[in-house]
Amino acid sequence: MINKIRRIFLWLYPGIGIKRWIGLIAFGIVLLLLGFRGLPPSNFFVIKLLDAIILVSGLGLLILGIKRLIGAMINVFVPPSRQDELVDILYVRKQLARGPKIVAIGGGTGLSMLLTGLKEYSSNISAIVTVADDGGSSGRIRKQFDILPPGDIRNCLVALADASSMMRQLFQFRFEEGSELAGHSFGNLFITVMTRLTGDFEKAVQETSRVLALRGQVLPSTLEKVVLVAKFKDGSIVEGENNIPKQRKAIEKVFLKPADVSASKEALRAIKDADVIVLGPGSLFTSILPNLLVHQITQAIVNSSAVKVYVCNVMTQPGETDGFNAAMHIKYLISHSHPRILDYCIVNTAKIPEHILKRYASEGAYPVAYSRKSIQAMGYRVIEDDTITLEDQMVRHDTLKLAKLILGLLEE
Repeated sequence: MINKIRRIFLWLYPGIGIKRWIGLIAFGIVLLLLGFRGLPPSNFFVIKLLDAIILVSGLGLLILGIKRLIGAMINVFVPPSRQDELVDILYVRKQLARGPKIVAIGGGTGLSMLLTGLKEYSSNISAIVTVADDGGSSGRIRKQFDILPPGDIRNCLVALADASSMMRQLFQFRFEEGSELAGHSFGNLFITVMTRLTGDFEKAVQETSRVLALRGQVLPSTLEKVVLVAKFKDGSIVEGENNIPKQRKAIEKVFLKPADVSASKEALRAIKDADVIVLGPGSLFTSILPNLLVHQITQAIVNSSAVKVYVCNVMTQPGETDGFNAAMHIKYLISHSHPRILDYCIVNTAKIPEHILKRYASEGAYPVAYSRKSIQAMGYRVIEDDTITLEDQMVRHDTLKLAKLILGLLEE
């Protein structure tokens, strides 16, 4: 009780900048009361000139005080650079809060790219991210600090961020060669420090989400430390997500070590509540499947009544899906999980310029072909559309086109 009273009086501390407006509001209320003084009920609307002046003055001061008090509060919570956009911000947030509940599952740049488009239509987004990454900055942090790899999670946090562009650039900033921090991104280090401070990786991600003002949430598929293992068709076995595509061998299957890991409770809750679940785009064996190898994740998807969509990659990936068509992508998806993890498959129909195809061919990557009949024969619907954009001579999914297609399926 004493603490509550103390908090009330804290509003009257010097320097906060609201006492004057509280005083102005109080003075306005006093004038309004004075304006109505001594008026019998029968003459309530017969107000003398002096009373009318006092009433108008009181009402004016009351309105001015409230307006300035609201302005003072806004200055605390909204940066000055965005105050002109306040009405738009409030409207957009209200509309996005009414959007469908979307779960996007994957990792790498594919998932973060998809989230960039989806967040324009809903803020009820849950990105479920693989934690099998062991390369680059994430791999070094994982070994040195014995925490889950932050890289894919960082990319998704930035993709869903409603913070300023400078804040997003800060989290993606990568230290250059010539220092002990070379190759590390600021965002990875931030999550690492937050994990050490909170003592919990999941809590660290939640706190980082608040800093970036996320339109949604980012959730690891499991909170246990796992290693991705691949068995190739020649019988050889390689451990480590980063090492698998380097072998340039045909993959027979992938699995987690240890195999029986528990899913994040928050991830399972998000899947249960979802209106639509999206798999991909992204690396089939090293970004999408590691999530489905957490058996509780797969079972939750199977049990869900949500619309389930697989976004097939536009190009094959050297060392992972060489020679794969869309049906083969789906075949490996369901052989590692369950036939009921998808209802639809989205494929690209747009032609890619010849000079870009030649550049990809030099790296061993080719367009993913598809046969509508083959996919339908497997029991899934095919959604064909132009889903790509060309950026810096690279083929990428168009984030807004893809988001519209996915939400269009939900409307069906």
